[in-house]
Amino acid sequence: MIKRELYMSRIRPFIGTDLIKVMTGIRRCGKSVMLKLIQQELTESGINPKQFISINFEDMNYSHLQTAQALHDEISAKASEIGGKVYLFFDEIQEVKDWEKCINSFRVSLDCDIYITGSNANLLSSELATYLGGRYVEFVIYPFSFK
Repeated sequence: MIKRELYMSRIRPFIGTDLIKVMTGIRRCGKSVMLKLIQQELTESGINPKQFISINFEDMNYSHLQTAQALHDEISAKASEIGGKVYLFFDEIQEVKDWEKCINSFRVSLDCDIYITGSNANLLSSELATYLGGRYVEFVIYPFSFK
């Protein structure tokens, strides 16, 4: 896994804050890798990986969680078993119907740090302000370049 320090340097100041960290970009640009890099950095800083809840909604193993209520119930149950802050990583969140209601609920009801990804075509930045009530920071991820 190649460390993408340019993006990490932009994301790092927001780690641990109550802002929802949203990574958008075209398919196959590295959004999922960025989630793994953030988890790696958190682990290196002393956070126990048992505090992480990570779901990739393109994985059929999670197809039962594709409504806001199902996801909310599952994460709430898992979070109650974790002592301390919970770190939530949701890859391709737009696959969940009414995902924004669930994410906003976690932000106000859990001691958590939230990271989500979505493809540009399905998670338009112009809609994020409406979906997340302004409590987010967006990072647009691009594929590798020769720069």
